[in-house]
Amino acid sequence: MGKAFLYLRVSSPGQVEGYGFDRQEEACRAYAKKAGYEIVGTFQEEGVSGAKDETERPAFQEMMAAILVNGVKTVIVEGMDRLARELRIQEALLVYMAAKGVDLLSARTEENVTQAIQADPMKKALVQIQGVFAELDKNLTVKRLRKARDAKSAEQKKRCEGRKSYGQTPEEQKVIQRIRAMRRTRKNGTPGMTMQAICDRLNFEGISTKLGKHWTPGQIHGILNRRKGQ
Repeated sequence: MGKAFLYLRVSSPGQVEGYGFDRQEEACRAYAKKAGYEIVGTFQEEGVSGAKDETERPAFQEMMAAILVNGVKTVIVEGMDRLARELRIQEALLVYMAAKGVDLLSARTEENVTQAIQADPMKKALVQIQGVFAELDKNLTVKRLRKARDAKSAEQKKRCEGRKSYGQTPEEQKVIQRIRAMRRTRKNGTPGMTMQAICDRLNFEGISTKLGKHWTPGQIHGILNRRKGQ
């Protein structure tokens, strides 16, 4: 026994009160039983005009999302007018579904409508073209996601590596030695220079930080508290 979804649509609250959904579901279930299908889900489109395409049908979009997840490839409607009133919208929805490998069955005519449009060379070509564009869109989406992941990984790696600390070059090592010497207490007990005084001396002499900026007491403190060799 195959599995199928039911798609029911009413365009106005009046149709709902007139048991539009009940009538449609009854007809669809009777046909499903006769044709050997198990109904595993029902999607009701309420207050949606038959002139709306798939982008303006929440229940239809939900159904297609469910189809892509659980593998159900058959949808039953009471009749083509319940899918859409306008022929161009009917064909657009049929082509959309067929491109995703979904069969649409009409309970009223007991016809596999998808197979019928596949028999028309022009409509079959439309299905194939939409299938190509659907695959292209999928591949482009995958590519965009991959690029985003790669960029995020590179950014995270960059952050993990962090900015290189001051002292990576021989010139910077000489400045560090000088900072420590200026801070060191003299043998005669004279205290070394304050961190602000060291900043003032370096800045006056035009010796900048790694980023080319003026020294601050906090940066001097960081260098003085760093173990030698770092």
